[in-house]
Amino acid sequence: MANYGTIPTSSSPGSSTKLEYISRAKERIKAGLGTRQPWKVMFNFRSFNFPGTLSDALARVRKNIAYFTMNYAIVVLIILFLSLLWHPVSLIVFIVMGVAWVCLYFLRDEPLVVLGRTIDDRVVMIVLGVLTIFFLLLTHVTWNVLVSLLVGVVLVLIHGVTRKIDDLSLDEETTGLMSSTHAAGAGDGAGPSS
Repeated sequence: MANYGTIPTSSSPGSSTKLEYISRAKERIKAGLGTRQPWKVMFNFRSFNFPGTLSDALARVRKNIAYFTMNYAIVVLIILFLSLLWHPVSLIVFIVMGVAWVCLYFLRDEPLVVLGRTIDDRVVMIVLGVLTIFFLLLTHVTWNVLVSLLVGVVLVLIHGVTRKIDDLSLDEETTGLMSSTHAAGAGDGAGPSS
């Protein structure tokens, strides 16, 4: 009767390991999505105009891509997803490869080891990229994928050129674009001037 009213805990080691993996995955997803900027900042209509010079346009594109990286990735992935809606097999391949990317690249804490050999992150990224393109091409949606990616890139460039950068403060640590060695070497005032 001493345990009456208490919540029983599981003593199996497998369940605690699974819970730790799930909580780590949730933390990494939140951290990744944490680099996303608010949509109302991205689409602040008072912050749009045409650049005066080509160098101003290039500076805008660079800073906007650095600042809105996660937003742009979400937009391109949504466009790609929508282009595959009428091709269910391709959509399934896209979702399966998305899960593979999340599990094998984004949520890993430790290096990937295959047959006793440690695989570099760049190799994992290249292999996953090639496999994703290969499997999507096998489903005969080459034009859908290319057109949707082209539409996504054009939309990103149009937004990047027309969105003023005066009100954006680029913090390398929050955008996650620069490694700590580059950020430390950049010193004060590392962001480009408007």
